Formats: sequence, C-alpha cells, structure tokens
Amino acid sequence: MSLRLKPLDEQVIVITGASSGIGLVTARTAAGRGASVFLVSRDGAALAQIAAELTAKGCDADFHVADVGDVDQVRAAADGAVKRFGRIDTWVNDAGVAIYASLEDTPVDEHQKLFQTNYFGTVNGALAALPYLKRQGGALITVGSIVGDVAPPLMGAYGASKHAIKGFVRSLRIELQAAGAPVSVTLIKPSGIDTPVWRHAADHADGAGRIPPPVYDPMLVADAILDAAVHPRREVTVGGGGRLQVLFGTHFPRAWEAIAPIGAQLFTAHGKQQPRPSNLYAPVGNLAERSGKQSGRKTSVYTSVAKRPGLAGMVLATAVLGGVLAARRGRV
Repeated sequence: MSLRLKPLDEQVIVITGASSGIGLVTARTAAGRGASVFLVSRDGAALAQIAAELTAKGCDADFHVADVGDVDQVRAAADGAVKRFGRIDTWVNDAGVAIYASLEDTPVDEHQKLFQTNYFGTVNGALAALPYLKRQGGALITVGSIVGDVAPPLMGAYGASKHAIKGFVRSLRIELQAAGAPVSVTLIKPSGIDTPVWRHAADHADGAGRIPPPVYDPMLVADAILDAAVHPRREVTVGGGGRLQVLFGTHFPRAWEAIAPIGAQLFTAHGKQQPRPSNLYAPVGNLAERSGKQSGRKTSVYTSVAKRPGLAGMVLATAVLGGVLAARRGRV
C-alpha cells in the first residue's frame, strides 16, 4: 500500500518528552516550519512556557501535562490534541529516562520505573494515537537508540528498554501493514546526542554521567523525525559513528564485549558529581535542548543518505560495482 503523508505545514504533530532535549528541538523546529504542535510531558510549567514562546512567534501550539507511563494520562493527551486541533497527523514518542549503573547495582524499583517510561510510554503513546491516525492516515514515529541494536556498558537497563522498543515497533508495523492501516511506522535510532539526558539521569556509577563520543547535535534527530513525518521511513540511524558501532558489535560480538570495560570509562566523568535530583520519578525543570557541556557534530553524511533510500541504493550499487571491477582488475 502506497501511503502519502501531508506536507509538514499542514500537519498536527503530537510530541511526548517535549520539555527538553530532542523533543524540545523537534517541537520548536516543527512549529517554525508551519506545523501545529501539541506538546506532552510531566512538566506543566515548562510546557506552558514553550507554548507561550511559540504562540508569541505566530505558531500554533498547545500542551497537555501527562506521564507517558500512565496509559489513561496518555489517552487523555491524545483526546486533548484532537479536541484542540481536530485530528492528529503525526505522533512522536520521544519521552525517556536513563540510569547510569551496572545491572547488579541498578535498584529494582528504578529499573521498573525506567521501563514504565521508556517502553510502556512507547506502547501507551502508540495505542493512544493509532485510533486517530488510522482514521485519515498518518505517521507514528518512535525515538529509540543505537543501543537497541547493540548492548551498551554501564547503561544496561536503558539499553534493554531500547531493545524492547525496537521489538514492539517492528511487530506493530507488521500488524498494521497486514491490516492495511494507513499508518507509517518509523523507528529513529540516534547515536550519542548532545542533550541534557546525562544531567537528568539517575546515577549509581563512579562519576557524573556523560555521552560517549562521537556526539551529535539534536537538530540532526529532529530533522530525521520531521523527514519521517512527511516521507514514510522504516528505520533511520542518526550518526554514522553510531552505525559503525552497531556494525562492529553485531559482526564481532566477542570483540565488542572484550572492549566493553574500556568503553564503560567513556560513560562517566570521574571526579565530577552527578547533578541531583534525577528526572526518573519527577521532572527537574530543566528547559534545555542541549547539555551545555558536550557540543555535538551538526552534520552526518551517513544520516543524510539513510533518509533517502534511492540515494542509499545508488551509493551501495556504486560500492558493489567498484568492488567487482577491482576484483576483475586483480584477476587480470
């Protein structure tokens, strides 16, 4: 089934986790490009401030306070978006929390809370959005991570939740395609991104959490999300560095596991204290798009190609042809 999505400036876009990081960058960018945006997070004060800022610029914006781990609150948010704008064209599952700790040192209640937000927040968002998206067609976009493809050290609970999200999204896509539902289902897989996630994370490790290199700017993720809102995409990895990590971990798992203890050192800044409190159980009121500590790369050739399947196919074909010609020359 061929699915056509609306131009961005004709869309109503709902974004969870919209009060900081990738969600906030995506909301501001979408509004700036003419979309009507409906912002969702636990932080009502932050959402009110963002909505007022966008409205003052002539954008169409509103918000709803909800914890994505609570299915009734998420359904109320979806209903609120439709009541305000009449429909939902794109739903973006972005809300998430993180924990820096070995799995043995991760408190069980924190592990469960992380899954309630990251995994069940995705499930709740999808199930709340689908009845509306299926009516007139639309896009369901979920922000996963490269650690949903390869296991990370020191963030095992977070990585496990992203593996679960990938499994849910892929199975949901199969079911919707089989049913002929007019919904594009996309999984966005960012590499390390310069957001406040490390400042907000619960931390039981030695030193303050940080994002291991290479680090990319959140605008790259926002661009990938908004591209998927108008062009049906299956999965997009943001950042070539992260894609290389996944390929290495997938094809050389023993080597990946062997260097994990070294890699774990990159997840913390030793001698520095983690900001408190974390946002695991409640918002921390940090209305920030970026960390302010680690500047991210603003370009990614890999992601630019990945968002254009035709171009990606040409690049792959060229690489294969080059390899064949080189092999023939070698035989001659």
